[in-house]
Parts: sequence; C-alpha cells; structure tokens
Amino acid sequence: MKSFNLKVVTPDGLAFDKEVESLLVRTDDGDVEFLAGHIDYMASLGTGRARIRQDGKDRFASVSGGFVTVSGGEVKLVAITFEFGEDIDLERARAARDEAKAAISSAKDEKAVALAKAKLRRALSRIDVAEM
Repeated sequence: MKSFNLKVVTPDGLAFDKEVESLLVRTDDGDVEFLAGHIDYMASLGTGRARIRQDGKDRFASVSGGFVTVSGGEVKLVAITFEFGEDIDLERARAARDEAKAAISSAKDEKAVALAKAKLRRALSRIDVAEM
C-alpha cells in the first residue's frame, strides 16, 4: 500500500512525523479517512478516536479540536490534544469523566454546561482509546 507523510502538531510541539498508509480521524462533519494521493482538503476536528495505519499495523489516539489539512500529498493534523492510547493515564481519564459529569449536574449557566460537556467528551474519548 502506498504511503504519505503525516505530521501531528499540538501546542506542545511536533507529536508525530512519519510515513503512514492511512489516517482515519473525526472531523466536525464526520469521520474521514486519508490515503496516499488524497486531494487537497481542510476540515476542523471534532473529539474522538483517530486511527493511524503504519507498516500494516493500527495505532489509536484520542484527538480533540484543531484541524486537518492535505496539501501536496502531505497530511497535517494540528490538534489541541493528541494522545496515543499507550500514553493515556486511564485512572486520570476516569477521574476527569467523573468531574465533568458532576460539573454538568451543578452548572449554573449554559456556558458552564457547554464547557463541562466538552471536558466529558474529551475524557470519554481518552477512556475509549486507553481501553482498546
């Protein structure tokens, strides 16, 4: 299978820069899979699981926020958060889930509810990936 260069950048810097066969990621419009030769593209990222296929093996990460672009055959994923499953602290993710649920229950306004729901989505994504 043909490969392409994938760069993943977070606020902490370059998180991944390798040749891969595919990237499946959640955008705000749904899941999109990128293969070698994909047309130029840009989309904002949602919160969810990403799958990177490299050397015929799948590796999963939790991703939230940012955008993905394809330009000249290179794919760049610029994410607010990006964590491979093996790097996720499952107990911390579960604690964040519980805190977010409590924050939703005690929120006093719509802004607080929206923030707590975003934290809950991020925690649930991290738990999903870590438990794979």
